[in-house]
Amino acid sequence: MAFSNRVTTTTNQYIMPKLVDTVLNSNPLAMRLISAGKKWRGETMKFPLKYQKNTTGTSFAGFDTFSTSAIDNRVNMAFNPKFYQITVSLPLDEVSVNTLNNDEQILNLMDTQVQTSAQDMADDIGTLLYGDGTGNSNKDFTGLGAMVDDGTSVSTYGGLSRSTYTTIKSTVTASGGTLTLAKMATLYNAITSGAQKPTIGITDEATLSLYEQLLQPQERIAKDVSMMRKPGASMAEPGAAAYSIGTGATGFYYRGFPIIADEKCTSGSLFFLNEDFIQWYAVPVAKEFGGPIKYSPVEIEGNDYDKQLGLGFSWSGWIKPTNQGAIIGHVYLGGDFICTNPKRQGKLTGLTSV
Repeated sequence: MAFSNRVTTTTNQYIMPKLVDTVLNSNPLAMRLISAGKKWRGETMKFPLKYQKNTTGTSFAGFDTFSTSAIDNRVNMAFNPKFYQITVSLPLDEVSVNTLNNDEQILNLMDTQVQTSAQDMADDIGTLLYGDGTGNSNKDFTGLGAMVDDGTSVSTYGGLSRSTYTTIKSTVTASGGTLTLAKMATLYNAITSGAQKPTIGITDEATLSLYEQLLQPQERIAKDVSMMRKPGASMAEPGAAAYSIGTGATGFYYRGFPIIADEKCTSGSLFFLNEDFIQWYAVPVAKEFGGPIKYSPVEIEGNDYDKQLGLGFSWSGWIKPTNQGAIIGHVYLGGDFICTNPKRQGKLTGLTSV
């Protein structure tokens, strides 16, 4: 209703000291990987890969002669860092009015702008995580599109040809539209060997709902667990059929590991990932260009980005242009997502029904 002047001239407006985000969606896998990031080392990071057996072993008797062949069965996968930024800019007049009087300031404009922009950037990274790294003239971070491929779409990975080094092929199975437990079992078996098995399943919300339809009612037991990645620790209690990740998203178990929905995930795809071989390696920017993000916490509701956790996020600090009444800054993120064993990763594609 519209109040009369009797009210509007005698009563102040009140703005809640918090910001509600109605834009960003869930991004659990990217945040899970980045939060457990490791520091990048050197110009290029190389990971030795064994791609075939030593075949000189043989049974023998008496004075049989042995092979003296030297076996060369290792090669390096090589990766170079990539970088991403988001710009934060504010005009002098807006900053001046916002900081004029603390009694009238509801939210600090500068801190709010940095924090929300950092969250927008984290959301961008979640999108890139499902790409193949070729976007923007190969400047994008390398994502699951390149890691989890059998050579059909991405012929080389880590500088190696998948047709030459066939053990860096992932298992990719076109589902023919339907999701079944049999197809999931076949994928699981293809990428599992002994203790080397998937640690997490990632899919979109619609496909997760398809999997839920395959479960018996007694298998849908909800458990609350942290989204933080802790090496060697289970994401939920053993035996739980389903869980909810702290932030409110819900997932279900399959053969001892959780399957969760990620709104960034390629539609109709179900990934089985072994996180023991997937890592975010971060390059903190040179000190001349900034340092860790520092701002007064702003209460933001409506998304899962409570903090920009992990190694690699940096803030340039505020920069004053020489010909404008404004301040400008940049949030940086350097490094890349690296998979050292694509063979242990797999996915089903084209899922639309059960």
